[in-house]
Amino acid sequence: MNKHCFTLLLAASLTLGAAWAQVEKPAIKDDFKPCELNQPGQEYPQVNSQGYVRFRIKAPQADSVRVSLGLGGRGGTRLTKDAEGFFTGTTEGPMDEGFHYYHLNVDGGTFNDPGTLNYYGSVRWESGIEIPAHDQDFYQLKNVPHGHVQQVLFPSKSTNTSRRAFVYTPPGYEKGNKRYPVLYLQHGWGEDETAWSNQGHANLIMDNLIADGKIEPFIIVMTYGMTNEVKFGKIKEFKIEPFQTVLVDELIPYVDATFRTLASRDKRAMAGLSMGGMETRNITVNKPDVFGYYALLSGGVYSPEDLKDKTKPKLVFLSAGSKEKPDGVRNAAAALKTAGYNSVSYISEGTAHEFLTWRRSLYQMAPLLFK
Repeated sequence: MNKHCFTLLLAASLTLGAAWAQVEKPAIKDDFKPCELNQPGQEYPQVNSQGYVRFRIKAPQADSVRVSLGLGGRGGTRLTKDAEGFFTGTTEGPMDEGFHYYHLNVDGGTFNDPGTLNYYGSVRWESGIEIPAHDQDFYQLKNVPHGHVQQVLFPSKSTNTSRRAFVYTPPGYEKGNKRYPVLYLQHGWGEDETAWSNQGHANLIMDNLIADGKIEPFIIVMTYGMTNEVKFGKIKEFKIEPFQTVLVDELIPYVDATFRTLASRDKRAMAGLSMGGMETRNITVNKPDVFGYYALLSGGVYSPEDLKDKTKPKLVFLSAGSKEKPDGVRNAAAALKTAGYNSVSYISEGTAHEFLTWRRSLYQMAPLLFK
């Protein structure tokens, strides 16, 4: 190769490299706005149109502040202190659309961001942030008839206490005498019975689907799934039998006696996200005569062998984010279909193990229930 050709190739390589650098790291747009989950009057955290997040924390006596919300290397996003004692910083890249938990690390201690609302996750009340999604319309608060989410306390002899559940009843429930199917919807590890309403917007998803005429209304029951506490990383030690007793022998009879339900297998569904999916899988396999519809949202899969020689489910719904293990979900649904089961898979594009995956999954699943 002559010197002239080498020079041209080098120039081309540098130009291409520069172009790739521009593609990988576009300029951050200065159109930051307060996050929609901020507490009243709080300006930070802020989110821009690209999904970058900017934080500002006042901690004049602190030496170091990091934000656990990803994209910032090990330990999260490091904030820089100014002369007035404010720590400010922006994530190195855009976040996935949807809801995320996060917290602050201040001089080695864990604290919540005073600027935003808190949500129960990771076995503690965490700060929450929302990155606007391009398809967020389906879970937005709209001017449509709304159902109600009410707290109930039900007796549990097996745990010798009263346990809590939240029950969504559809618009118009209080004014009529109609009976409704029921979906028992479980949260993930480290969360509780508030998660599907607060982080998941399950009630708004239902209200909007009903208003659009896309589903027949049904009741949703959400309860705490951790009857025996298990530390992170030791999920295999979780025993399903105590919670199965609470759900099947205590909560379901209470709901059927208290609300106007259609108390039959074909009008009862169970679904769960993550660990709630594991609970759903175990209970539906153990109690196939209790539930007619099964759904695992980033919560594992069924095989034909799991369901063989049992009362056949009317639907098996499997979902995950495209950043999880989507092929496993697709393949499992295909195997079930080949074996003669009504199975459906759904993959949430561009999301991982996070609430936008599960909001979308509920939106896709709800119209398939109770047909």
